[in-house]
Amino acid sequence: MLQEYVTRQAERRPDAAAIRFGAETVTYAGLDEASNRLAQLLGALGRERGDRVPLLMPKSPLAITGMIGVLKADCAYTPVDLKNPAARVTKVLESLQPRVVLASEPARALVTALCAAGALGRSGAPAVVWLERGPPPAAFPVAATLDDLLAQSAAPPPVAGRNGLTDVAHILFTSGSTGTPKGVMITHANVMHFVEWALRYFGMTPTDRVSGHSPLHFDLSTFDVYGAFAAGATLYPVAPELNLLPHKVAELIRSAELTQWFSVPSILLHMAKTDAVRPRDFPALRRLLWCGEAFPTPGVMHWMQRLPHVTFTNLYGPTEATIASSYYRVPSCPTDEREPVPIGRACDGEELLVLDAALQPVSAGAIGDLYIRGVGLSPGYWRDAERTAAAFLGRDGDRIYKTGDLARVDEAGRIVLVGRSDFQIKSRGYRIELGEIESALHTIDGLRECAVVGVETGGFEGTMLGCAYVPQPGIAVTTAALRRRLAERLPSYMIPSRWRCLERLPLNANGKVDRGALRELLRVS
Repeated sequence: MLQEYVTRQAERRPDAAAIRFGAETVTYAGLDEASNRLAQLLGALGRERGDRVPLLMPKSPLAITGMIGVLKADCAYTPVDLKNPAARVTKVLESLQPRVVLASEPARALVTALCAAGALGRSGAPAVVWLERGPPPAAFPVAATLDDLLAQSAAPPPVAGRNGLTDVAHILFTSGSTGTPKGVMITHANVMHFVEWALRYFGMTPTDRVSGHSPLHFDLSTFDVYGAFAAGATLYPVAPELNLLPHKVAELIRSAELTQWFSVPSILLHMAKTDAVRPRDFPALRRLLWCGEAFPTPGVMHWMQRLPHVTFTNLYGPTEATIASSYYRVPSCPTDEREPVPIGRACDGEELLVLDAALQPVSAGAIGDLYIRGVGLSPGYWRDAERTAAAFLGRDGDRIYKTGDLARVDEAGRIVLVGRSDFQIKSRGYRIELGEIESALHTIDGLRECAVVGVETGGFEGTMLGCAYVPQPGIAVTTAALRRRLAERLPSYMIPSRWRCLERLPLNANGKVDRGALRELLRVS
C-alpha cells in the first residue's frame, strides 16, 4: 500500500533524505518512525479501520508525516485548505464525520472558528490532536498533544487488518454545483497504478530531487509525495508563501538543483510574465510537467526556448481519475502560438473516449464529450450515491467517467481539448463549479440577478472568473462589498476578478442568460 513506499525506503536507505523543507531534513528512517508513532497514537484514541482523519495544517514535513501515519493506522486522510472559510470546512467535517482532526499552529484561527461554530468540541463532533510544542489553547477540545505523540512507540502499529488496494487512501474535496463540496474517494490502487507507470515512463530514481509545489488538498500533490517516495527520491515541498513570488520559486529550483518540476501552469505563466527564467537556466532540471488546466501555447514556447535541455510533458486528468489519465511529451518548441498543446494518449491501464450523445465514438476530427475509463477511476463521491451515478456511467459492463470536457482526435491520433461542456471551469489550477459561486452570491442581500462565467483571456492569464450582477432597485451594491461578502463564504481562488454591474443580464433566444455575451462583455472589462 502507499505507506509501504516509505517503509521500504527506510529499510533500504534509512539515512537518505526523504523530505527537505527549508533548513529541515527528514530521513526515510525518521519519517517511518514518526508516522509509526502517529499510527500508534490514533490507535490509542480508538481509531477504527476506515476512519477519516482531516489534516488542518499547511504543507510541511509534519503534514506529510500525518498522511503516512493515517494510512498506517488503516484510515483515510483529507488535507484541508486552511484558507477556506470555517463555514465551508464545517460542511467537509459534517460529511466526513471524523473522530479526530490533526491540527497545528497555522490552523489556530480556523480551529477557533470551527469551535465557535460547533463543528469541533460539541457532543458528537471531533476532537483535536494538537501537534505543536507547548500547551494548546484552553478553548480547544484537545484529545492529544505533541507530547502524547512523542511518547508513543516508534515500532510499526499493531493494526489487525491492513488496508488493501481497494481501500480509500484519501478523500479530496472539490467544488460542488449545489454549494456543497464533493468528496472524491481515491483508493490505494488508484494512486499506485499511476505512480508506478510514471516511475517507468519518466525513469525516476533515488537521485531525483522532486518539487512539491501543489497544496496537499490538490490531486497533483499525490504524485509529488508518493512518486518521490516510491523512487526513493527527495521531496522538496514548496512553501505556500513562495507561490506569489516567481523569482523566489526560480531560485528554489536553482539552489535545490531540482530534477523534476510538476505544477499547474499558473505559476509557470507567472514566472514567464516576470521573466524569472534565464536562458539555459536550471541546469539540473530534467523534466517539467504540468497538469490541472490548459497551458497556453505562448507560455510553453517561452519555457521551451529558455530550457532546451528539459523535457516538457502535458498531463491531463480530473481528480475523479487520479492525478492524470493521459500524457503528451512536447517533441519540440511549438512554432504556432495559436495551436493548442494536445493532451496526447492514455497512460497504461487508462482509456480516453471521445463520444457523442448516444455514447458512440465520434468520427475523426469531430468534437465530442471526453470520457475516461480504467484503473484510475475513483469509486465515486463520499456518501453521495446520486452524484456518483450521474458522473460514473455503466457501459458494456464497465464504468466510464464523463469529464465535462469537449475534445477531438487529431490526425495523429492524439486527443486535443476544445473546451468545457458543463458549468465548471479550471482557473489557476483549481477546478471550480460556477454554480457554487452563484449560490453564494444569491445569499447576499441587495442582488436581484447575477451570473458567473469563465473568461478566456487568450494570453498568459488563462481562464479568469468574471461576474455580472444586477442590484435590487434603489439599493447601492459595490464590487468591493460583494468581494468582501463572498470571502466570508468561499476560498480566495473562487472570488471573481472581473466584475460588471448591469441594469439587466443579457438573455438568449430561449430566455436563458446569454453566457457567451457575458464572456465577451467581461473579456473587455
